[in-house]
Amino acid sequence: GWCPLSPAGAQTTKLLVEPSWIPAVLWDQVTLTCQGSGTAEATTWYKDGQRWGQEGPDRSAVTENGTYKCNRPTTGLSPPVTVLNDRLVLQGPAGPLMEGDTVTLRCRV
Repeated sequence: GWCPLSPAGAQTTKLLVEPSWIPAVLWDQVTLTCQGSGTAEATTWYKDGQRWGQEGPDRSAVTENGTYKCNRPTTGLSPPVTVLNDRLVLQGPAGPLMEGDTVTLRCRV
């Protein structure tokens, strides 16, 4: 028999944040990019649990604080990304971390 390169359901929708620090802060001019299967025009955006804007581009500039998600038809709903407007924020890298990794934190005012 044969074995597929990736198991069914292994692909997921991801929501990337730029600059790549979490939590994201509004005063950093945050851009969100939705990654998943299907065309960019099929992306659906959500802010604070409500549909946000029209279906459309996979990249969006954020102008309001809140919790954002995106949906792609084949790979589904992304994990949430929270954008804060706090005056004091402790940030870490947005990428995945493993135990034993050296991590740089930023205290932002």
